[in-house]
Amino acid sequence: MKDVDPPLSHAGEPQPRSSNPPPPHRISAELAEDSDEEFLRAFVVTGGRTTPVIDGLRIETLVHAPPSALSAPLQLEQLTVVRLCQRPCSIAEIGAALHVPVGIAKVIVSDLAAAGFVRVRQSQELSISAIERIRDLVRAL
Repeated sequence: MKDVDPPLSHAGEPQPRSSNPPPPHRISAELAEDSDEEFLRAFVVTGGRTTPVIDGLRIETLVHAPPSALSAPLQLEQLTVVRLCQRPCSIAEIGAALHVPVGIAKVIVSDLAAAGFVRVRQSQELSISAIERIRDLVRAL
């Protein structure tokens, strides 16, 4: 019977074999409950949808809401977006402000845009400071 070489690391050096498998990843009950609550909240906010009704929204897409949208009968998260977007904000900033993943922020923004409460504008060119700000906000998620 032929000996099997140990697997190679990225540096090309053999890695030692372990006779014991690594322990399974354990999540504390408190963390699991927080995750469940966040999942449930995102599910309720989007109606279970994960795909925006408007195609092509990117994390750097700028969103602006007119002052008249502040008086619209909106859900809490939607009203938060309208308030935040009284000055143009990126979808990444909206996700960070709502403490939701960017995909959920896209669904919320697309719903608001389809209803006429916000306008979206694709930025043709981003400044270095805008890119760095978006990067920092995505990391904060």
